[in-house]
Amino acid sequence: MSTDELPPRDSMEFDVVIVGAGPSGLSAAIRLKQINPDLSVVVVEKGSEVGAHILSGAVVDPVSLDKLIPDWRDDADCPLTTQVKDDQFFWMTSSAAIRLPNILMPPLMNNHHCYVGSLGDVCRWLAPRAEALGVEIYPGFAAVEMLYGEDGEVRGVATGDMGVARDGSHKPSYTRGMELLGKYTLLAEGARGSLAKQVIARFGLDKNSDVPKFGIGLKEVWQIDPAKHKKGLIQHSFGWPLGNSVGGGSFLYHYGENLVAVGFVVHLNYADPYLSPFEEFQRFKTHPKVRDLFEGAKRIGYGARAITEGGYQSVPRLSFKGGALIGCAAGFVNVPRIKGVHNAMGSGMLAAEHVAAALCAGRGNDELVSYETAWRGSAVGKDLFRVRNVKPLWSKFGTVIGVGLGGLDMWTNTLFGFSLFGTLSHGKTDAKALDPARNHAPRPAPKADGKLTFDRLSSVFLSNTNHEEDQPIHLKVADMNLQKTSEHDVFAGPSNRYCPAGVYEWVEDSSGPRYQINAQNCVHCKTCDAKDPNGNITWVPPEGGGGPNYQSM
Repeated sequence: MSTDELPPRDSMEFDVVIVGAGPSGLSAAIRLKQINPDLSVVVVEKGSEVGAHILSGAVVDPVSLDKLIPDWRDDADCPLTTQVKDDQFFWMTSSAAIRLPNILMPPLMNNHHCYVGSLGDVCRWLAPRAEALGVEIYPGFAAVEMLYGEDGEVRGVATGDMGVARDGSHKPSYTRGMELLGKYTLLAEGARGSLAKQVIARFGLDKNSDVPKFGIGLKEVWQIDPAKHKKGLIQHSFGWPLGNSVGGGSFLYHYGENLVAVGFVVHLNYADPYLSPFEEFQRFKTHPKVRDLFEGAKRIGYGARAITEGGYQSVPRLSFKGGALIGCAAGFVNVPRIKGVHNAMGSGMLAAEHVAAALCAGRGNDELVSYETAWRGSAVGKDLFRVRNVKPLWSKFGTVIGVGLGGLDMWTNTLFGFSLFGTLSHGKTDAKALDPARNHAPRPAPKADGKLTFDRLSSVFLSNTNHEEDQPIHLKVADMNLQKTSEHDVFAGPSNRYCPAGVYEWVEDSSGPRYQINAQNCVHCKTCDAKDPNGNITWVPPEGGGGPNYQSM
């Protein structure tokens, strides 16, 4: 059925439309209502509930939360109850973990004022607070289309149709999507947001920015032996099992009632097409420093998510006619601190203040130039500016030298307010970083024992991922022939390895290799959208409510 034959969408009008009920979107919504309770604000969320698609470490710097909700520590329902007590850094070899003295760490790496917890639970806590102020929140509805006015300005978004079969036909349950119209639209989709990609391209928001950079973060939550639990202990490491040329590292956070969050981050500018971030994560847990912690423990959660790592120089123009980018849709993660929540919330609040001022002045659907002008001088911009060279130095010089130079650069920025390196460029995109497979050898994977190390499918099961099977595949391969001649023949099928959920497979048929997409496994990490060597895979939202249903991640 053509779009001309589809029934018209119903529409609803608001002052502000926000896409994404993560920390930036909810912070923006709350701040808008704090400034002007009469504003009409709606938040649309593709997850089945608020928090279902939220995954982070997470050690949260409360600097932005303190501004948004000053009395949050007095709320017995707030999930941030574990304050960091012991902060440790390690350089890992295959058999040893060498602790780095805290005194050598730049002050901004200190975490003792931070809190450990589940970011998903934080969002579940923020949502009722937003609703109590009058914000409308619609989970289970994926925003799939930007709506534009006659002059090219953004007028709002449309949610996806429900009940569409894989072949494109309409099932008996078919329901047309809704139009959510607003005077301003804030995109808070997180890293590699599908609508953010569209507006960045349409308005040329990245023409004066460096290339975007990404990592993949994998996380498990374990319930461990109480005798081994050290509430408030956080540990970070770099080195083994990654080689010197591959950026990344681990985290171990003790919090709550005998809970440990263990995670592994791999920078997506790696060159070896045989590298599998998932397998390296499993290998990391076998280290003598780590494995004993999980003896007799129970793994209760798993997930993965792309992380924005471009930082200060890769942030695109934030404002466009009718709206703005906030949070990780714009790329506000502080890479060396492995933190983005405080900046996501800060950018949401900052955008809300400029939106509220524009609406108070009687404006609408124009460009929020003041927001774009203000962010670099804000706490968010200052936070990113001090660490802007850490990722480029790491990428250029490798882990051993690059981390050392990055630490030196953070010290000079902290003590003297300048960098010896100026502002470095990232170079090529993560997709273009892959070498042909002939330059590398396959890497043996650790055996999945079902106790400490696991396979992808059992891990995806823990993520509670579910998609309606009879729906269009939401991972769009533009040229299937190119996938065979390049992704398979030249790069040896890296999507089978960089995907943390077993979505992509090359299956040998009688006629040759066939590309199989197990879309129902997708945890919405969006790594494929950033790492495919030809940019041949595009992630688009599936039917609303699909994907992972993370609990306390």
